[in-house]
Amino acid sequence: MKVKRLTALLLSGVMAAAMMGGCGGINKGKSAASFEGTDVELGLVNFIARFQQASYDDIYKMYFNKGDDLWTADLYGNGSTMKDDLVNGVMDSLENIYTLEHHMEEYNVTVSEQELADIKAAAEQFLATNSKKAIDFMGADQEYIEEYLRLSTIAAKMRKAIVAEVDREVSDEEAKTGAFSYVRVEKASDSDDADTVSADMDALKEKVEQFAAEAKAGTLEEAAADYEYTVNTANFTAEDDAFEEAVITALNEAKEGAVSDVIDTDTYYYVVRLDQEMDREATDATKETIVTERENALYDETLEGWKEDITWTVDEKAIGKIAFDNLFTTTVESSESGSETATTEE
Repeated sequence: MKVKRLTALLLSGVMAAAMMGGCGGINKGKSAASFEGTDVELGLVNFIARFQQASYDDIYKMYFNKGDDLWTADLYGNGSTMKDDLVNGVMDSLENIYTLEHHMEEYNVTVSEQELADIKAAAEQFLATNSKKAIDFMGADQEYIEEYLRLSTIAAKMRKAIVAEVDREVSDEEAKTGAFSYVRVEKASDSDDADTVSADMDALKEKVEQFAAEAKAGTLEEAAADYEYTVNTANFTAEDDAFEEAVITALNEAKEGAVSDVIDTDTYYYVVRLDQEMDREATDATKETIVTERENALYDETLEGWKEDITWTVDEKAIGKIAFDNLFTTTVESSESGSETATTEE
């Protein structure tokens, strides 16, 4: 991954950041964590956390409708605030990246002088583009921006080097992905009376069976139109878990073009038609997915193995000082060049 692309992604998140609210103070030079005896400064952790906060604020405020209480809320019911979840995620990421850096020589991974120069230039551009208030609230010192970009570069390069060892050969049989059409009818009744519900279910099953018979005699689409059902399409693999097991079993046993009998599951009745035993485009896409899964498995296994042999400690009291006591708003000013500029709202 090229550094220029990486820095472009970084800059696009907070290119135009506006601030509202006050600012809490932290001791930037204090140790927030230690990797193999080397301190990680609280100022770096704070900048990464606040930078990530800035990229989420607009979306989260709109989606969760929590206003200024967004980051102090326990939105997922896991006993911690959104702010704590984000900061803990930053600490986990730093542990991973410093571990990857610890093994760079094994993969001949380096950060070149040119890449470091590009990183420095990107950090300077970031500081020049954003307002002083935005920079102050984020704790965006030149050294922290450069370190964040350097670590991000290492993470990308190390992942690429690790997954390069993955076997990328996937056979058609392994990735075989079919295509099918289906009608799904929910088992539901408007009554609370057990006898009425049972009668409704019997009537519904009879109706779906009649529909299936008509679909077999004609087409699935014509029968669905008569019964005001919706025909959906999807792809599937032999061991797909996106649909109930009974549906996949029926498809694996079906002949191409054939309409099935009614498939009875816990919550739905299905009638399906196997359109293609192997959808070429979908099969190729499944191959890519299998390779990605292999990459993820090797990367995770390698990283977790390394982490067993390193010493990483976090000062929970120190990172607890990080406060999201102001919110960021992304703004874009139109111009002839279409460039973005930083503005500040108070």
